Amino acid sequence: MANNKRTLFLKRRLRVRNKLRKVNPGLPRLSVHRSNKNISVQLIDDLQGKTLASASSLEKDLGIVGSNNLEAAAKVGSAIAERAKAAGVTEAQFDRGGFLFHGKIKALADAAREGGLKV
Repeated sequence: MANNKRTLFLKRRLRVRNKLRKVNPGLPRLSVHRSNKNISVQLIDDLQGKTLASASSLEKDLGIVGSNNLEAAAKVGSAIAERAKAAGVTEAQFDRGGFLFHGKIKALADAAREGGLKV
């Protein structure tokens, strides 16, 4: 079987998600998605099947519409930390999906931690 980028990405995503389910199934999941132009994050409660909070670089009030750089990732991370506090969540599991914990993903996680969210 050929291991192209997409296949490796999907394998990584499943591996990360399954580990999160085993380690602490009661905590909400901070799920990150990154595209070439934007970055978004959701705080998901898997037990209820609901999204508790979300933030994206597409939101006009963050002032970073259409940008996908370290600064945008940091702003999205701090926004999700504020919204998580408003939703009453102080601790979550960081679900990086199939993305490597480097660059924009790391900047988002660090900004969420600085905002008071335990990830």
